[in-house]
Amino acid sequence: MGAPEITASTEEERRQYIKEKYKCIADCDMCGLCTVFRGKEPELAYADYISGKRSFLEVSGDYR
Repeated sequence: MGAPEITASTEEERRQYIKEKYKCIADCDMCGLCTVFRGKEPELAYADYISGKRSFLEVSGDYR
């Protein structure tokens, strides 16, 4: 399942998607999310998507 579209989802649905997709496994050597998001929590990194300002793909492009 892909990211919920902004026009067809609530802010809470988008927040839950980010929480589920980017779960912290507490093993930075295995996971690498901290490095990908430059030390930010995924919810903070995807704040514009969660709030409906930018699409999931636009925000993801910031971290490639």
